[in-house]
Amino acid sequence: MRKETLGVLLAIAAALVSGVSIPANKVFVSGLDPLVFTAVRAILIGVVFLFLSLRFGRGTVHVRESWKALAAIAVIGGAAAFFLFFSGLSLTTAGRAAFLQKTLPLFVALLAFVFLKERLSRLHWGALGLMLLGLAGIAFATISPAEFWTNPQLGDLLVIGATVLWAIETVISRKAMVDGATSFVVVFARMFFGGAILFGAVLLTKSLAALLALTQAQLASIGISTGLLFLYVLFFYGALKLISAARAATLLLLAPVVSLLISIGVLGEPAPLLQLAGSAAILVGAFLVARSRPEQVIA
Repeated sequence: MRKETLGVLLAIAAALVSGVSIPANKVFVSGLDPLVFTAVRAILIGVVFLFLSLRFGRGTVHVRESWKALAAIAVIGGAAAFFLFFSGLSLTTAGRAAFLQKTLPLFVALLAFVFLKERLSRLHWGALGLMLLGLAGIAFATISPAEFWTNPQLGDLLVIGATVLWAIETVISRKAMVDGATSFVVVFARMFFGGAILFGAVLLTKSLAALLALTQAQLASIGISTGLLFLYVLFFYGALKLISAARAATLLLLAPVVSLLISIGVLGEPAPLLQLAGSAAILVGAFLVARSRPEQVIA
C-alpha cells in the first residue's frame, strides 16, 4: 500500500474514532460525576504518555521556561478545560458540543493575532467570520431541556469556555515545543499532571464519595473512553507522518459530521435548522483554515 493511501486511511480512521467519541462520552459522563470521570480518564491517559515520553522524548526540556509552560498546560488544558468540556457535555447534546469544539481555530487565531503578532490573510479572516456566524447560529438555535440534555444553554457555554482554554493551551504549547519539549512530553504534562490536579479537586470536594462508589460498569466506561482517545492519537499522529498536516486536518472534519449523525440517529437528539446551518458554517470555516498554505496555518 502506498504511504499516501495509508496516511489518508489513518486520518479517516482518526476522524471516525473522534466522531464516535463525543456521543460515547456523552453517554458515559451522563451517569457519572464529570469531575471524577475527567480525573480518572486523564490519569490513565497520562500514564500511557509517561511511557511514550520516556521511550521517545529523551532530552526534551532544556530551560526553566519550559517547565513553567508545561505547568500552565497542565492547569489550563489538562485540568480546567477538560472539566468544563465534560461538564458541558453532560448538560447539552453531543451534536452541538461536537461542532462548538470545532471553533478552536477561531480562538487560536485571535489569540495568536493578539499575543504572537501572527498575520492573517483575508481568507483566514473570512473563514473565522464564517465560524463566528456558525457559533451564533448554534447559540440562537435553542432546544428544550430533556432528561439527556438538562440545560443545553449552560452546557454550550461550558463547552465554548473549554474551547477557549484549549486555544490558550495551544499557544502555550507552541512556545514549550520551541523551547525543546517534544509533543509526547507536552501531552504527558497536559494529561498526567492535569489529572493529578483534578484528583486533588476530587479529594477536596464531595466528589470523593462518587470516586469511591464507582461501579465496574462505570470503570469500564472510563476505560473505553480512554481507549478511544488513545486510538485517535495513534491514528492521527500516524497519518501526520505520511501526509501533510493540512490534508490530515481536512479529513478530520468528518468527525463532527459523524458525531451529529450518531447523536440524531442513535441518541435521538434534536437538530433545529438554525443549528444545522451554524454547524455547516463552522465546518466550511474550519475547512478553509485546514486547507491554508503551511506558512499560514493558524491551528
